[in-house]
Amino acid sequence: MRFRHPDGSTVHLAYCTNVHPAETLDGVLAQLRDHCEPVRRRLGRDRLGIGLWLARDAAHALVTDPAALRGLRTELDRRGLEVVTLNGFPYEGFGAEEVKYRVYTPDWADPERLDHTTSLARVLAGLLPDDVTDGTISTLPLAWRTAYDDTRADKARTALVTLAERLDALQELTGRSIRVGLEPEPGCVVETTHDAIAPLTAIAHDRIGICVDTCHLATSFEDPHTALDALTDARVPIVKSQLSAALHAEQPSLPEVREALAAFAEPRFLHQTRAATSAGLHGTDDLEEALADGGALPGTTPWRAHFHVPLHAAPAAPLTSTLPVLKAALTRLVGGPHPLTRHLEVETYTWQALPPELRPRARAQLTDGIAAELTLARDLLTDLGLKELP
Repeated sequence: MRFRHPDGSTVHLAYCTNVHPAETLDGVLAQLRDHCEPVRRRLGRDRLGIGLWLARDAAHALVTDPAALRGLRTELDRRGLEVVTLNGFPYEGFGAEEVKYRVYTPDWADPERLDHTTSLARVLAGLLPDDVTDGTISTLPLAWRTAYDDTRADKARTALVTLAERLDALQELTGRSIRVGLEPEPGCVVETTHDAIAPLTAIAHDRIGICVDTCHLATSFEDPHTALDALTDARVPIVKSQLSAALHAEQPSLPEVREALAAFAEPRFLHQTRAATSAGLHGTDDLEEALADGGALPGTTPWRAHFHVPLHAAPAAPLTSTLPVLKAALTRLVGGPHPLTRHLEVETYTWQALPPELRPRARAQLTDGIAAELTLARDLLTDLGLKELP
């Protein structure tokens, strides 16, 4: 979906396909047929933006076979879909029964991460619509925090500098400008937007910036305006933003609140949980750990959990979502005289990880849910003065 900002620039809105597990190119093509095109039709639009997630095998197939890449581009066009952004965070296995910590490997100290991201950039350059010259990719925020020492930090920094050089060369070759954004996430080396400033200013290249995920922002109790102003002041490029909402519990000490939270503790994904106190942020790596006996987190202050809940459907009381944080961030991102980023992506990949009674039981229900999320995001953008384009 495209929108005209009051300054005349185009802002793109997509939804991320990591909600539809696929490891191979055939799986990606099936996604377009079974999910993405039905969402477009449900919205009544001739064109819909999608943020593709391409696992290692799918990306390798596309980058090594020009005919396969042309075929994907043709299929996108045929189904009324367009791609200006990729999710390059998960490497493979995102649809596995248990993902947890595996999503953070390989990290930026490992050569595989550089090679994979380079492949994604080359693929994206070939998928961009004819009238679009800029593409973006979100990626792992350096590494998970454990086992990350000075040696690995140096390797990661060198890899990102090399990536920037490759992106420069790619633009010279194709005329397409691809930028990559580190996506801060709780528990990682770069957990917050503040953590991103030092490594990104050290690299000092406009092709390497930040992807602001509003669920992660909220989970870490960052104030959106403070965070985005600091990035702007530090001249850190906001490459893209993922529009998402976290799980919020106002009174986590109450038995009924803990029972409601426990329904969201599930075995597939890691749900880092944070509590903000006057002494600072307290956290656990997963929701189960936060709920375990022994008081891992203080119960006298609100909790937020890294669980991407549907934007249009906050959990039932006594829980809620951090949608207000998303709204505040979006106001700062695109509500000013000029957008801070032009690529927005709805990323709720946890539909099938919701408590059983909230999960879509048929493909059509998932289509309805994704369409409803995009409708909410569209309405937020038009309320900020952006004009929806055909």
